[in-house]
Amino acid sequence: MAENRVAVVAIIIEDMELAPQVNAILHTFSEFIVGRMGLPYRERKISIINIVLDAPLDKINSLAGQLGRLAGVTAKAVCSTV
Repeated sequence: MAENRVAVVAIIIEDMELAPQVNAILHTFSEFIVGRMGLPYRERKISIINIVLDAPLDKINSLAGQLGRLAGVTAKAVCSTV
């Protein structure tokens, strides 16, 4: 079994019609999610979501990759070294 890392995935949703798809992807990784904070930035018409994960590196990268492939969504992961 792969060693888990603690990570934060920052997500910016520019197309709010994609929110259900983002939530569906997050749901598939729910076993690794430690916490979630979402901020609707109404003035800019975007949403910002931060996800804290405790997961193997391949799962973290898979989540960020699946989200980042959605047009109108940007996702970046920052991982601990331990």
